[in-house]
Amino acid sequence: MVFPVWVWVATLVGLTALIVGDLVVVGRRPREVGVKEASLWVAACVGLAVLFGLALLIFAGATAGAEFFAGYVTEYSLSVDNLFVFVIIMAKFSVPRQHQHRVLFIGIVLSLVLRGVCIAAGAAALAAFNWIFYFFGAFLIYTAIKVAKEGNTEDEPEAPDSIVVRGLQRLVPTTDAYDGGRLLTRVNGRRMFTPMLVVVSALGIANVVFALDSIPAIFGLTTNGYIVFTANALALLGLRQLYFVIGGLLERLVYLNYGLSIILGFIGVKLIIEALHGSHIDEIHLPIPHIGIALSLGVIVVVLAVTTVASLLRSRSVPEKQAQEESEPELVSSPDV
Repeated sequence: MVFPVWVWVATLVGLTALIVGDLVVVGRRPREVGVKEASLWVAACVGLAVLFGLALLIFAGATAGAEFFAGYVTEYSLSVDNLFVFVIIMAKFSVPRQHQHRVLFIGIVLSLVLRGVCIAAGAAALAAFNWIFYFFGAFLIYTAIKVAKEGNTEDEPEAPDSIVVRGLQRLVPTTDAYDGGRLLTRVNGRRMFTPMLVVVSALGIANVVFALDSIPAIFGLTTNGYIVFTANALALLGLRQLYFVIGGLLERLVYLNYGLSIILGFIGVKLIIEALHGSHIDEIHLPIPHIGIALSLGVIVVVLAVTTVASLLRSRSVPEKQAQEESEPELVSSPDV
C-alpha cells in the first residue's frame, strides 16, 4: 500500500508535536526520573503505538497493521539491548543523574533524524535492486551468529569510542566539567562546549550503529517505507523512558542475546527466501516456503516471551543458590590421631 503525501505530513506533524510536548513537560528542568514516572510514560508510549497499529489495521488493512506490530516489537526489543551501551556511556562520561533524561532526549531525537535518512536510502535501494535482499539477509544471519557468541561471554559491552567522538573532542573546544545541562558555556569570556555535547554525540552515533542491525531486520518484515519509519520512530520515542525503568533489570536478562539472535537469524532467512521468490524461482517449481507476516509476528513474540521468562527464572535461581552455598558450614578435616 502506498500512503499519500498528506498522511506523511500529518504523521511528521504529530511526531513533532509529541517531541515538543515531551520536551516541555518532561525535559524543561533538571531532575531525576523515578521508576514509577518512567513506567507511566512507557505505558503511554506503548499504548500510543498500539493505537497507531490499530488505526493502520482499520484504515490500511490487516497486512499493514500486522507488519507495523511485527516491526515495532522487533525494533523495541532490539533497542533493549542498546540500553546496555547507554548505561555505559552515562557512566563513562559521569553524566549527573538529574541531566540524564535531557541528554537521552537530545540523543534520541538526533538518531531519529539520522535513521530517517538511513530508512529512505534503504527503501530506495530495495526498490532498485532485488539483490539487496540477499545482502541484508546474509548480514542479519552473520549478526545473529555474532550476537549469539556474545551471549556466551560475561564481558560488558564497550561504549562506542568512534572516530567521530574522538575527533569532536579534539576539534571542538570542550570544558572538563559540566555546566548544568547546558551544551554551551563561557570560560574566561570564551564560548566553549561542555562534555554534554560529546555525550549526546556518542548516544546518537550508538543509535545509528544499532540501526545497521535493526533497519535491515524490519525491512525483512515489510518493505513499506511508511511502516518502517513509524515503527522506528515510535520505538525510539519510548526508549528514553524504558532506560529509567529497566536500568536495574538489564543484568537479569541473561538470555536476551540468544532471543535477539534467533529473531535476527529468522528474519535473515526470511529475507533470502523473499529474494528467491522475487527472482522468479517459483517458475522452476522448487519447494521454497513462504513466510507470512502472521508467522513472523508469532515467532518474534514467542521467542521474546520465552527468553524473558527463562532469564528471570535463571536470575532468581542464581541468588538462591549463592545464598544456600553461603549458609552451608565449611567442613574442616580433623587431623589424624
